[in-house]
Formats: sequence, structure tokens, C-alpha cells
Amino acid sequence: MIQVSTLLTSAALWASFTIVNAQSGPWVQCGGLDWPGDITCVEGYTCQFFNPWYSQCVTATSTAPVPAPTVSGLAKLAKAAGKKYFGTATDNPELNDAPYVEKLGDLHDFNQITPGNSMKWDATEPSRGNFQFANADVIVNLARKNKQILRGHTCVWHSQLPQWVTAGNFTKSALQEIVKTHTRKVVSHFKGKIWDVVNEPFNDDGTFRESVFYTTIGPEYIAIALKAARKADPHAKLYINDYNIDGPGAKSDAMYNLVKSLKEQGVPIDGIGVQAHLIAGIVPDSFQANLERFASLGVDVALTELDIRFTLPPTPAKLEQQRRDYQNVIAACKAVKRCVGVTIWDWTDKYSWIPSVFPDQGAALPWDEGFVKKPAYDGIANGWFL
Repeated sequence: MIQVSTLLTSAALWASFTIVNAQSGPWVQCGGLDWPGDITCVEGYTCQFFNPWYSQCVTATSTAPVPAPTVSGLAKLAKAAGKKYFGTATDNPELNDAPYVEKLGDLHDFNQITPGNSMKWDATEPSRGNFQFANADVIVNLARKNKQILRGHTCVWHSQLPQWVTAGNFTKSALQEIVKTHTRKVVSHFKGKIWDVVNEPFNDDGTFRESVFYTTIGPEYIAIALKAARKADPHAKLYINDYNIDGPGAKSDAMYNLVKSLKEQGVPIDGIGVQAHLIAGIVPDSFQANLERFASLGVDVALTELDIRFTLPPTPAKLEQQRRDYQNVIAACKAVKRCVGVTIWDWTDKYSWIPSVFPDQGAALPWDEGFVKKPAYDGIANGWFL
């Protein structure tokens, strides 16, 4: 993803919130150990103490206690909820940012990382047969040093392809061999990982995306890549990953039907990656039900690229909506037994991809550009804990 910056500095932004938003909203946290936010509530709500970790703005009739958490940190809370990980994407350029790298290695918040770009085809095989893993190895070695799970991303994708693939005019059989060779070489170099083997195979209407792989080989390119990945590493977890499959619809139906067909054919497939690039205020109510539907196929599900954006600039109301949305999304994963983990698409707004693609939108992550926790952080923590 591309490094961007927003117009407001975090210090000025949060200072303005202190002035404008002097009270917490309904059902919002208003106290607890290390709580940096507001400690009074809007009219009609009182800040009720539940335990040393948590006080909440409630009505007079809301008295149910909240048990104290025994751990702190988003990854620790995810594991306490029975999940394998909570993690973040990262990329090589930001590894020159020492405070960023220090936080990236915080196992309380992140026990998994995903390389944003350095494992994609243009980075790993820029010319045919010329495999280059130096940048990817930097992130793999960092994960190993930090004892973090690493998710490979991605073997076969329509984007970020070198020209020799897109303009090669290969025959069907030749491109099949290229897909096999590339997938085997990449997966075998990084053995023992979780892999987004195939990324974004569908259009939003549920039809197959007309990539060079689909137009030359047909939909069977997906099975070819999955079989090659399994041959390269029998212990890898193999996923198909896509966006806009958060709730029921043509695209999520297409993913469901594809994975069902692959399993019926005996093609190796271990999971569905739900990217979850979401917009504050319009997260599907059926998010949990859709995860359960995917899991009913006998595969794991994971939220692989979670962020929740809104139209800039941030306001207290937008940040509160974002907090609620993060909490609901995490709670949905918590409730689905085969939802194994969540990855946010980088952890700080400083390195978010959103403003470069959606110029008027951003502030999509749990930490601001100055690495200060936003209300979204508490939403995620509450989603795992409450």
C-alpha cells in the first residue's frame, strides 16, 4: 500500500476533541485503568463503575457488571477469546520508522503480521524464473524474531503483475505451468505459513474477474494454484481472499459456491479470507451470519485486511460510530467458532492506504498518525472481551 498523510496533525486533532467532546456518549467507556478518555457522560447517562478496568455510560436501569479482563492488549484478548491471532499488515518502507517498528513488535497487541506488498508477483518474480525474496525475507525474519505468526500475501492476483506475465501472450498450457511454478517456488520458500493463495478472483456482481489467468486458463486456474501450493507445503493453510464479501450478495454467493465446488472436487482449500475494508455506519447487520455461512463449508474464516474508513475530517461522532463498528465486527468473529483471527491493514493512520485511493476518506485504523490510540482501539478490545 502507498504511504499517505492526512491534513491535520494528531496533536491538533485530539486537542480539538478535548474541547468539543467533553463527555462520553451512550454505552461508551468512561473510565478504567489507563483510560485516557472522557470520564463524564452525556445527559441521561451516568458513568457506572463495573470493575477497575471498565466504567461505562449507562442508563439508570443498566446495572449488569462487566467482569474484569485478566489480560490486556488486542492480541492477548483475541487469544483469551479462543482465537489464534490479532495482527496487522506492514510494509518494507515503514520499517525505517523506529517507533513504528517498536510498536509493531508489541506481542500484547500484535501476534501476527502480513507483508503488504513484498510477496506479490511483481516483487517475487519480476522476470520469468528470476525469483527475489530479499524484501519479503526482511518481514519474515522480523516476524520470526518477534515470535509472530506470518500470513503470506499473495501468490496469484490480477494486480501488481510484471509485464512479462500480462503481456506474454502465453498459451493456456504455458500459463498453467507458470502459475504452478510461481506458486510452488513462493510457497516452498516460506514454508509453514498461512497463505492467501488466490486473491480477489471475483467482480462485485459475482462473475469471475477477467484477469490474464481467467481469460487464458479459465476458472480452473484457482484449483491449479491451490494444488501447487499444497504440493509445495503440505502444512500450509490455504485461503482464497476477497473484498466486499462481508454480507450476503452476489459476490459472497460466488465465493460460497466456488469453495463448495472446490471441496467437492477434492481441491485443497482451508479457508476464506474476508478482507473487510468497511465504511463506518454501513457495516452489514448480517456480518456474523455470513461468516457462519462460509464456515459451514468446513473451512476456517479470517478477517484479513480490516479497516473502517469515513469521510474526513474526523469528528467525535464519526469516531464513536467507528468504535461501535469495530466492536461489532470483532464480536462477530468472536461468536463464530471457525473465525480464527483478525488482521488490520496496518495499525496506524500514518501508513494507511485509504487516502491514496479514496482522497476524501481515511482515519480508518485504531491508532492515529501520531500513534495515539483512538476510540476504535477500545471498540476492538470490547469486541473480544465483552
